[in-house]
Amino acid sequence: MNLEEYFKRIGFHGSYDKLDLATLKLIHRQHIMSIPFENLSIHCGEKIIMDLEVIFNKVVRGTRGGWCFENNYLFGWVLRQMGYDTTTLGSRVFDTSINDFESQEVHLINKVIIEGKAYIADVSFGLSGQIREPLELISGKEQPQDGGIFRFICKDNLWMLEKTGRRTEVPNPEFAKSSLVNRKETRLIHCFSLEPREPDHFFQVNNDLQTDPTSLFTNKSICSLQTPTGFTALVGLIYSEVIFKPDEGVDLYNMKNITEDELEAVLMEKFKVKLQNKMQAVNRRVVLEF
Repeated sequence: MNLEEYFKRIGFHGSYDKLDLATLKLIHRQHIMSIPFENLSIHCGEKIIMDLEVIFNKVVRGTRGGWCFENNYLFGWVLRQMGYDTTTLGSRVFDTSINDFESQEVHLINKVIIEGKAYIADVSFGLSGQIREPLELISGKEQPQDGGIFRFICKDNLWMLEKTGRRTEVPNPEFAKSSLVNRKETRLIHCFSLEPREPDHFFQVNNDLQTDPTSLFTNKSICSLQTPTGFTALVGLIYSEVIFKPDEGVDLYNMKNITEDELEAVLMEKFKVKLQNKMQAVNRRVVLEF
């Protein structure tokens, strides 16, 4: 495990002598555009474990992505190796099916201190909730990014992340009413406290999310990669290319079905993912909006 291999994987060729915000923003953006958010191991009969060596071999040396317990865990290690003041936090994701935050901390994020200011780095939320660059941890401040306007709201020491996006257009009439398309312009993403977490805090939930038959991740195979103009996503056999059009106040969702025979080629061409084991594409009726 070394930084040079990681930097090559994300296409970062600059200097990291300065532990400044500009460098953090750059490697954050390079990560999300090079390494997919995906849970395909679950649907290939593979076990996801929170072991940095295993994650490094899979994500950096291999042709894979991962979910937050892999990507953000790895990213935290990278930041510490570089010398950034980094703390691991746990967050509770907003669940639209219950209109509330989940009871468990099912998401891992990183807090980074630079020149006395705190920032939240998250390279593995995926889809439209993905931040392109770290967000300053300040309540009420609007922070525009490519995908919309993000803001933190702090109440009783609980930090909530909210996003205001744009209206959606779905040209393919077959998907005009798709449950995958998020049509709520302002929505809550997740919430967290500033209590530091050790990796073992997430071991049980990392296991539960890949084994619980009611989990989103056992019911849907997901692969998503950010692009300069939006993001791509594969949920089951539904492939989407989302294009952000801020000047027109709209996000364009180009969606289509692919076949099992096309699956391997789509994963390689659109996500640079090559699986070692055969995957079963899954898209059962569990709420997921992107």
